[in-house]
Amino acid sequence: MASQAELDHKKAEILRLTREYARLAHRLFRPGSDELKPAFNSDSDSIPYAGRVFTEDEVEAAISSTLDFWLTLGSEGEAFQKELAEFLGVSSCLAVNSGSSANLLALSALTSPLLPLQKRLKKNDEVITCAAGFPTTVTPILQNGCIPVFVDNNPITGNIRVDQLEAAYVPGKTKAVMAAHALGNPFDLGAVLSFCQKYDLWLIEDNCDALGCSYTLPKKKAEDLGFNQNSPGLDAGPDYVIRWTGTWGDLSTQSFYPPHHLTMGEGGAVNIVRSSRLARIVESFRDWGRDCWCPSGHDDTCGKRYNWKLGELPKGYDHKYIYSHFGYNLKPLDPQAAIGRIQIRRLPEFIEARKHNWQRLRQGLDSLDKVFSFCLPTHAIKYLSASGSFSWDSSGSRTDCSWFGFLLLVRTEAPFSSYELGSYLASKGVGTRLLFGGNLLRQPAFVKLIEESPEAIRMAVPEMSGADQLMQQAIFLGTYPGLTDEMIDHELALIHQFVQDKFIAVKEEASLNK
Repeated sequence: MASQAELDHKKAEILRLTREYARLAHRLFRPGSDELKPAFNSDSDSIPYAGRVFTEDEVEAAISSTLDFWLTLGSEGEAFQKELAEFLGVSSCLAVNSGSSANLLALSALTSPLLPLQKRLKKNDEVITCAAGFPTTVTPILQNGCIPVFVDNNPITGNIRVDQLEAAYVPGKTKAVMAAHALGNPFDLGAVLSFCQKYDLWLIEDNCDALGCSYTLPKKKAEDLGFNQNSPGLDAGPDYVIRWTGTWGDLSTQSFYPPHHLTMGEGGAVNIVRSSRLARIVESFRDWGRDCWCPSGHDDTCGKRYNWKLGELPKGYDHKYIYSHFGYNLKPLDPQAAIGRIQIRRLPEFIEARKHNWQRLRQGLDSLDKVFSFCLPTHAIKYLSASGSFSWDSSGSRTDCSWFGFLLLVRTEAPFSSYELGSYLASKGVGTRLLFGGNLLRQPAFVKLIEESPEAIRMAVPEMSGADQLMQQAIFLGTYPGLTDEMIDHELALIHQFVQDKFIAVKEEASLNK
């Protein structure tokens, strides 16, 4: 049998070769600022809207964990959860297998019989959300037998219309608000938190597109809402409180799918902001619904594994097989968590790269304001192109966006549509995306649901014109940290040429029709 020293030597050699291989094989996936990233060739290279960004460090971490062959969530997972919680400054984080699973767990947790009856979500209770976005922000509401109540979106921020929240509220029925920070643009947390405090509602922040975004409140308002500390690494001065998004609500969710701010290939997390009770509930739902909180490979951490009496079970029934919820198995793998730990260390540079790339696109397209309406951060009222800064509304609140994408709307008077622009850029190898599902109420699954069970959803207002506008006119470009300035300059040149050609074509057609 090989000695430990021999095994350590073999593993070190494997990892040395792994790093060497990764440096040779994966250069295209390095950060945009990395000197080893190949130069962009505009004649042959495509530009994805997003993608995984990594170096040999992540590959080594994955192989090292795999060689240990624990596989299911273990020591790497425990460390990842702790490090993510420390970065955000929340009570705890629980790793899961996707952002969609994170949303499902967060909403499901609020149905737990361990919660006070008046706070617990029950069948046909209502959860306020918005019409435009990604479907799995909304589907957990339906999957848990509750009713999503839709308000409209602001087409300039992409976010929930907070002025419609009161119209959505029904005493005794409304129990929660669940909404996403659209494309890395925080929604109006000051207004939403005040609304939730007024009516004692839960708030779930879908933070899947917004890891590394921050929101600032005037200190007095923050304290009135129960916040008096900044998130780790953030300093707002004596008159303000600044916190990461995902740390203001009761629960928040993350996605670690490759386009997102960090990646584990697949994966996600539920962030528990304050409550240890909610942490226990989320973990139970994630881990088959069991009552036991022992991590995999550990037994009897409570010290009374065979001394519990719950439900109608006999006293002493093994706590590892007592179930308090109708749960799932939604854990990721330990090698994924090992990758995630390296990615957390890259977050500061990734955040700054996304901001830089958004600014470069915004300044480069500024002269095309006759055909495009540009996204603004929540609470901003104007973009100041000379300085790349913003003027702000009178609320005293501010947003600092780690952008998931660069959103723009094609004006109705433009001589082309968002679909035409997207098709043109795709033909040139440039990836774009629409704002996910657009107005979800127009998606086939929702149309069929409303047709067969009209009581399954409720609209707080008769029309979703903002969501429709986002569906019809919005398109977004990538801001991910694998982009280089040369890639962005190429995108800008293509868009300017496309717009110019469209106006020339309109003039030529008008001349022919005279």
